[in-house]
Amino acid sequence: MVKSRRLNIRVTEAQAKQLERQARLHGLTKTAIIEAAIQRYFDDEATEPPEALILRRLDRMGRSQANAERDMAEVVEMLKHYVLYWLTVTEPIPEGSRDAAHALGRRRMDHFSSQVAKKVNAKSSLDPDD
Repeated sequence: MVKSRRLNIRVTEAQAKQLERQARLHGLTKTAIIEAAIQRYFDDEATEPPEALILRRLDRMGRSQANAERDMAEVVEMLKHYVLYWLTVTEPIPEGSRDAAHALGRRRMDHFSSQVAKKVNAKSSLDPDD
């Protein structure tokens, strides 16, 4: 048997009546209810408050956002350099071929856009957050 220590505590009359009523209702001793309440108080004190959990989660989200922004800036920079290089090395289109080249370019751009849209839509339909 666990050694126990006797404590004298003061509670309001309403709390004393509620304690007696709950003890009868649940078939427990008043001591058992008070011990459970004290244990719960100490357990709650040991757990991290919800504010700390929220702050930690927000910190993680902030770091993730910063990483995404950094990655996006790198992608934009790479694209900028690629376009500059492509414009530098591509020969100009002769005057008589420009209309045909523009039409071909529009068809290729439409095809490219539809392929990107398919990939984006396929990924969004698999995304569990949606």
